Amino acid sequence: MGKRDDLIAQYADDLKNKCGMSADMDLLTKVTIGCGPAVYDADASTVAATQDHELETVKNNFLIKKLGLSDGPELMEAINKAIETYGKSERNKYRAVVYYMLTKHFGKESVYG
Repeated sequence: MGKRDDLIAQYADDLKNKCGMSADMDLLTKVTIGCGPAVYDADASTVAATQDHELETVKNNFLIKKLGLSDGPELMEAINKAIETYGKSERNKYRAVVYYMLTKHFGKESVYG
């Protein structure tokens, strides 16, 4: 297995054990690939959930640009729900896992068709 496969296995484990959901491995793989080289960078691979500008970046660059959603209060509510599901005390909230949960939440799996 390559490094990306190891990361995807880690993300699937986080989804199962920390978020209480079973991963659609095909979608998780596509979301991980969609994150690009960020998944290999220790800082970029995680979401700093306590920093408002980081959450704005997730909203603007992922939800609006990637998933094609319209801006509104429901976007930040969904981000906060994903963070809460992951566990506020969980130090490493992997970007691919958060993006996966948001993709599922908004039913936008077709973006990764």
